[in-house]
Amino acid sequence: MRTFGRCAVLVGVAGFVAVARGGHELPIYPSFYPHEIEIRTLAPAQGSDALRGGKIQAYVGDGMGFSPAPPNDIRAIESLGSFIVVRVNPDSEIARDEASSCAALKSVVRTLAEQTDFILHPYPVTPLHGDYLHHADLAVAAKARLAGDAAARDVKIKASGRFAQRHPDWSAGGTDWDAEVVEVDAAELMAAAMLSVDGWLAPPWLKAGWFQAERLLADALGDDARKQRADADLRRLEAQDFTGLVERINLERDLVTTLTASCRKIVAGYTVKREYVNVEFSAGIENIGFDSIAGLHSPIFIRTVKLKDFPWNGWLGLGIASAPGAAWNPIGGMTDPFGRLMGFAVGDPALLPAPYETGWMLNRIADLPADAGQ
Repeated sequence: MRTFGRCAVLVGVAGFVAVARGGHELPIYPSFYPHEIEIRTLAPAQGSDALRGGKIQAYVGDGMGFSPAPPNDIRAIESLGSFIVVRVNPDSEIARDEASSCAALKSVVRTLAEQTDFILHPYPVTPLHGDYLHHADLAVAAKARLAGDAAARDVKIKASGRFAQRHPDWSAGGTDWDAEVVEVDAAELMAAAMLSVDGWLAPPWLKAGWFQAERLLADALGDDARKQRADADLRRLEAQDFTGLVERINLERDLVTTLTASCRKIVAGYTVKREYVNVEFSAGIENIGFDSIAGLHSPIFIRTVKLKDFPWNGWLGLGIASAPGAAWNPIGGMTDPFGRLMGFAVGDPALLPAPYETGWMLNRIADLPADAGQ
């Protein structure tokens, strides 16, 4: 396949040059950020060749593979790949009661557990979420419930993508299916809720597991009482209507418990995404920061990556699978993967999503006490 698009972004050319008394510039520059970033649209096969040859230093996105294994100078960066969601067809006979729905979902999930790249985790907050420790006991309990005995039954399964390829019998179409297996890209789920306005990224709870659980499962809350309870918890969390950390965590747990109380739709587990970088000297990069959910497709990567070939600045080459397709204007926004990556390169928000937590970190500013004397 040929290259579909290319974009070069100039970022802060060399910053400042300080003058010494002897008439020479100082040996240390204020920044080692790349002063030029080239983003190239490359298919995964093209990307692997460009990565090996040092034409790019990183490939942003999933889908690239190396057989039998990547070269020594090519390293994998791991982050949350996708949620595997299983839902019951509301028009199916198995949806007539909760017990029947639970038995059908257990059957499907046990089949999924045989996949080599599938991590069984029947709870929407994963170990890759920064707030997982607030939910760890609930996740263990959910897995224990799934392990219980269930009556075997035939389930007509509808699937798409790689699951349909691996299971040709999962081809039920139209309305003649009992359960559907859906793969939801975790980074895209987060990006779909992200706003970038006047140098700010929002909302504050963008990376929280409870927030992503609500986006995944809220549409299956058929019971009015459960729906009202989930809506009330969500409103309080978003309005910060709580008195302290303990009450906030209990609200988050209560929301996810309500969302997972039904067998109409569940998160069965997740996959791990692997993105590749070149770490060879001198064509590679180092000091690589990445996000536990978005991986390399995050502001922290652009803010931390350093080229090995230069003590400061330099030319950074990135590959990405998707071609530009968004409006790239203040109304339509840079909402496609290519545009968001370019936005991370040229934007300079005051706060960045913390790489491994649900909170935020300061960018280019420091939180100093009033009496610091500066």
